[in-house]
Amino acid sequence: MHAATLTARHAGADTIAIAVAAVIAFGVIPFFGSDYLLDAVLTPFLALALAAVGLNVLTGYAGQVSLGSAAFLAVGAYATYNLHLRLPELPLLVDLVLAGLIAAAIGIVFGLPSLRLRGFYLAVSTLAAQFFVQWALTKFGWFSNDNPSGVIDAPVLSVAGVSFTSPAGRYVFSLSVVTAATFLTWRLLRAQCGRNFVAVRDHELAAKVIGVPLLRTKLLAFGVSSFLIGIAGVLWAFAYLRTVEPAGFNLDRSFQILFIIIIGGLASLRGAFLGAAFIVVFPLILSRAGAALLGGVFDSGVLEMSQRIVVGALIIGFLIAEPRGLIALWDRFWTVLTRQAAARNT
Repeated sequence: MHAATLTARHAGADTIAIAVAAVIAFGVIPFFGSDYLLDAVLTPFLALALAAVGLNVLTGYAGQVSLGSAAFLAVGAYATYNLHLRLPELPLLVDLVLAGLIAAAIGIVFGLPSLRLRGFYLAVSTLAAQFFVQWALTKFGWFSNDNPSGVIDAPVLSVAGVSFTSPAGRYVFSLSVVTAATFLTWRLLRAQCGRNFVAVRDHELAAKVIGVPLLRTKLLAFGVSSFLIGIAGVLWAFAYLRTVEPAGFNLDRSFQILFIIIIGGLASLRGAFLGAAFIVVFPLILSRAGAALLGGVFDSGVLEMSQRIVVGALIIGFLIAEPRGLIALWDRFWTVLTRQAAARNT
């Protein structure tokens, strides 16, 4: 009974925390946040968080490893660009959804090897998506409207006649898209599809025995993951960078998204947001701390190398000591606070 009470209080506290966060995110930050906070911190955080949600669906929930996330970011960005350019009568939100569906279709194609391959071999096979998409965007000028460098510029972010061109506007646009996409993903994971993902992840043979359709479940996981990452690519390219080239979606970006879900926590939507927050904020903290301690010696090269070393060490540490990542540490901390609050009330 006591455990059930604690669980109920924990769920209620989570609901209150989400409500408070929503009020602050939508009602306070757009009006009082600085342009630097909105442009350089929160907007990239939202794009990376949505990409991490997509990869977590595939890797954390369905147990399928992918190293081609940046390819689907690129597909989403370039598909939206071309839809807006060649079909200007379509609303931006329609372009966004269609770009996600195009990314999902390509993700399903490259997810076909998952029917035969697992683990390391599947991870290597997904690299084909990374290299193929980057090659295609560079080779065929049609995708970038025949720009020799392959660079594309952001279309006007406008919905129902309302333009989102200011830093606050781009942040609100990104926040709205990420909120809606994350909510729909949460509903999907709580439905039978989500339970099928987990069954396939935990034991394929047992899942097949109890009637889980392996082919459909795996391809659905690749499709949903690629859809979300494709939409994240639109936010990354057009709400954050506002101009992008194929080289911006390289293998390093795929590893960055993978590191986010490892550090934040596999099979956790909250972990995707915690991991993205860490990846975005950590370099800023490291840069300021390094400049304060070492002065001019701590240049951009030293910063990048230091960041790689620390992130690598954290990944190793989490994989050994706490595979559930930051979300497990947060849950432990929250449980302690809840128990202390309950003890004071009794």
